[in-house]
Amino acid sequence: MEKNLWKKNFILIILVVLLAVCPLIFVKDGEFGGSDDQAEQLITNIDSSYQPWFESLWEPPSGEVESLLFSLQAAIGAGIVCGYIGYIMGKKKGKKENSNKDGE
Repeated sequence: MEKNLWKKNFILIILVVLLAVCPLIFVKDGEFGGSDDQAEQLITNIDSSYQPWFESLWEPPSGEVESLLFSLQAAIGAGIVCGYIGYIMGKKKGKKENSNKDGE
């Protein structure tokens, strides 16, 4: 059972890597911009007199800082989700072990 799980996880990791790398290989001279920038550009093309009704409270000093903050936010979110999943799985495993000990 454990060997099948390892094999399945390895295949999933390979697929994730392929999903991440393929666009970088096959899309030449592609500009990977954010959806916020694309939306702003589209709105400006439709109505050049449009004025946003809300301004950011703080604008990061550079694109690198903005990317860093976005990555940090994603890492914290992934940590919370994975921590919760691990907690639930550990709780379930603990119940199973306790029921096995009680049955002996």
